[in-house]
Amino acid sequence: MATLPQLIEEDIHRFGVILHALLEHTEAATALIIDKGGFLITHHGNAEEFDLTTIAALASGAFLANQTIANLVSEDNFNSVYQQGEKYSMYATQAGEETLLVVIFKAEHGVGVVKYYSEPAVEKIVDQLKIAYARDPGAGLDLSVLNVADTAGVFKKKRERAKRGS
Repeated sequence: MATLPQLIEEDIHRFGVILHALLEHTEAATALIIDKGGFLITHHGNAEEFDLTTIAALASGAFLANQTIANLVSEDNFNSVYQQGEKYSMYATQAGEETLLVVIFKAEHGVGVVKYYSEPAVEKIVDQLKIAYARDPGAGLDLSVLNVADTAGVFKKKRERAKRGS
């Protein structure tokens, strides 16, 4: 079963608008939307300074470890993880069933403003995911089974549409 709906350019654009607004409000360095398997879906902000692919994978792992701890203390869910550093800090929060919002910000800025503005961003991300699901409920992607060495199948639909002139 697919973990994500089939995302199109319109979805990624909308995510970009959401992340851009979040960065403006929080003065964060970068924000990412990742799936819970650790795959980077999209990002906005300063990507040159960070290895976003690795951060996505590790942030997902930290979040899932946090979920295991929640279960061990009889909680159903810890919905966020906060990592505080000397230069940068990271806040990751659940954005629907299959995605996470990760925000990297200067440590001198408090996590409170990031949490505050992340809530409406998460709601908008979830709303866009619902739109994507409704567009084609049976389609979707399970990024964990994607063969990154052979991405031809991923882009096949776009090529076929281009040939038909759609």
